Amino acid sequence: MDHRNDAALQFLASRRSHPPKLLTGPGPDQAQLTQLLTLSARAPDHGKLEPWRFIILGRQTLDALAPALQAAVLAEGQDQAAAEKAALAMASPVIVAVVFSPVNSPKVPTWEQMLSVGAVCLGLVNAALASGWGAAWLSGYVALNHDFAQAHLGIADHERVAGMIHIGTRGAAMPDRPRPDIAAKTRWLP
Repeated sequence: MDHRNDAALQFLASRRSHPPKLLTGPGPDQAQLTQLLTLSARAPDHGKLEPWRFIILGRQTLDALAPALQAAVLAEGQDQAAAEKAALAMASPVIVAVVFSPVNSPKVPTWEQMLSVGAVCLGLVNAALASGWGAAWLSGYVALNHDFAQAHLGIADHERVAGMIHIGTRGAAMPDRPRPDIAAKTRWLP
């Protein structure tokens, strides 16, 4: 095991997302974000299809999206509390929308391409955390409402928002959450 990386193992053993409501400014600048995106793009990608892309939502865009998001939630018939909660999701210093953009391929099925974009999302969160930022992968209204994402993020008909990655300065420390019982989730076949 000449290639063991104890620092990486320690990071993975202790990593945890930081709730967006605890993130403060500043967020990463363009150069820092580019480095994080570059690291996240080192995800498994059968066929080298790159079935994903990034949309960076800076403060100006997030401030403009918040009232549009609130209005969209109200227009669907949800109450004011739900609309305010949805708009509050735009309070993070920076949000990266990771867009699933599947590629027609006779060899790589769409579901496998979706796994690749999920790996990119987790890779981005882990790159941000390892770089000292607070980060979390959420879905929320923008990811779940295709019409809103098309109108406000410019995604195509065949695309979907796979995740909204919130990144900023870490706020108050959070206690760890309960973790899965690996023995209960594992079946060993000899």
